[in-house]
Amino acid sequence: MTDLIQRKSDHLDIVLNGPRNVKTRTTGFERWHFEHCALPELNLDRIDLQTVLLGKTLKAPLLISSMTGGTQRAKTINRHLAEAAQALGLAMGVGSQRVALESEQDWGLTRELRQLAADIPLLANLGAAQIAGKNGTDYAQRAVDMIEADALIVHLNPLQEALQHGGDRDWRGVLAAIAHAVEALPVPVIVKEVGAGLSVQVARQLVDVGVSMLDIAGVGGTSWAAVEGERAASPQARAVAMAFSDWGIPTAQALTQLHQALPQIPLIASGGIADGIDAAKALCMGADVVGQAAGVLDCATRSSEAVIDHFQVIIEQLRVACFCTGSSNLRDLQQAKLVPAV
Repeated sequence: MTDLIQRKSDHLDIVLNGPRNVKTRTTGFERWHFEHCALPELNLDRIDLQTVLLGKTLKAPLLISSMTGGTQRAKTINRHLAEAAQALGLAMGVGSQRVALESEQDWGLTRELRQLAADIPLLANLGAAQIAGKNGTDYAQRAVDMIEADALIVHLNPLQEALQHGGDRDWRGVLAAIAHAVEALPVPVIVKEVGAGLSVQVARQLVDVGVSMLDIAGVGGTSWAAVEGERAASPQARAVAMAFSDWGIPTAQALTQLHQALPQIPLIASGGIADGIDAAKALCMGADVVGQAAGVLDCATRSSEAVIDHFQVIIEQLRVACFCTGSSNLRDLQQAKLVPAV
């Protein structure tokens, strides 16, 4: 358990500082621009960014994505995130609850977190390997109960596990375990990748077993292959990991493909969302909610106010993007015109 806690702490340090000498690919959002509307006929201050997630109203279609769990400082980070999410009316997902479930250290992942975020969608989180383990259903229910969550996120990270020293290498039975969790839990199950994207084939499999919502989490944001490369115990292990630092499906590509193939399935767009314009593009391409994690992590280490300031900028950018596309609300934004960049 000590090794697991240290691993989580290493992850935070590497994400905050950035891995070195990484092959990079972009999200793909930069390949598209909105057609500018020079005559919006709107009041900017009256543009409606509200939406509904899991039966609760969000003041803006933003999710503070899962990013940290299992370390001492995660308690402070999650408190800052929860307070900001409550203040701004945004959704929040916690990081992996594995350490909290397998040790006596909850690191703030308790009902106190729900008290800080009383009115927003709060999402529990477990890895697919834990769901597929012998205690999978029990862990899933406890993770939900621990924070009185509105849903459970099951994160898929096969690439990270394959490259991680001591990672979970046997992924047989994961889909069946997710199906069992869907049947057993009283709350919806959301499945997300962690930075390599979801393909249409995998998405169909997940929808077929009853998963309620998918988080794209594509290439363009944090590369967990590169993060594990930074932690590698040998030059050989680092070389293996870094070769995969740009592996996966870019966020914009995964989003458009899934929305076209499964138009009725709610989608969260995450993976390299840089600002409110990226968020607007993602919403136009079919996302219901847009998630960000690493982009706010530094603010989250400092204060709730820093997190609030960060997301207020994104919200204002999104509002201006709506204004300059003639979109009075998110429904109109979905009909805005995106054109290929030249």
